[in-house]
Amino acid sequence: MLLLPSDKPIQAVLFDLDGTLIDSLHDIADAMNRVLEARGFPLHTYDNYRTFIGKGLRNLTERSLPENCRDEDTVNILHHDLMVDYGIHFVRKTRLYQGIPELLDALTEKGLKLAILSNKADEITQKIVGDMLDRWPFGCILGTGGKIPRKPDPTGAFLCCKKLQVKPEHILYLGDSGLDMQTAITAGMIPVGVTWGFRTREELTENGARQLIDRPEELLTLL
Repeated sequence: MLLLPSDKPIQAVLFDLDGTLIDSLHDIADAMNRVLEARGFPLHTYDNYRTFIGKGLRNLTERSLPENCRDEDTVNILHHDLMVDYGIHFVRKTRLYQGIPELLDALTEKGLKLAILSNKADEITQKIVGDMLDRWPFGCILGTGGKIPRKPDPTGAFLCCKKLQVKPEHILYLGDSGLDMQTAITAGMIPVGVTWGFRTREELTENGARQLIDRPEELLTLL
């Protein structure tokens, strides 16, 4: 059980998006495969995409291409195609993980502040949250782009602190990847890993997770 210092109570929860709040694997994979097929490149399985996802859609595009086709021009063209396709079809199969609505309801009732930090482009992050999570009062919603680099850079996490007006040590960071745990640690937040996402328990613990949870409701026992 994660023991929290009594003088640093949790005031907010910062969530990763894909693999933590939403299961978006199939929609991302389907969009990338449609783009690859249209350009004559080999396709990948959902299990392959489980390891590709997490560092943003441009990185996904590069990893999806054959190694001898990862020149900048090719990556740029396919990344543009992916952004267009996924921007249209981002919620065909995507769903909230079981137990997430109840967890967000409970956190809201407790008066905790909520935020989302994703490695997706900010434009698509805002679309998804607006479509699937708009009933909860997220005080900060950030994707990457502009002045916000991808995780594990802590810039986005610090911006969330500023918007929420909560110090990092009072924020519990919930994510499904090693990058999330690294981001939490670098930002001075409390890193908690979820095992229902795209990555393994081993990756989470190796990157500093102070606690792992197997179901959303288990988070409530840590607060």
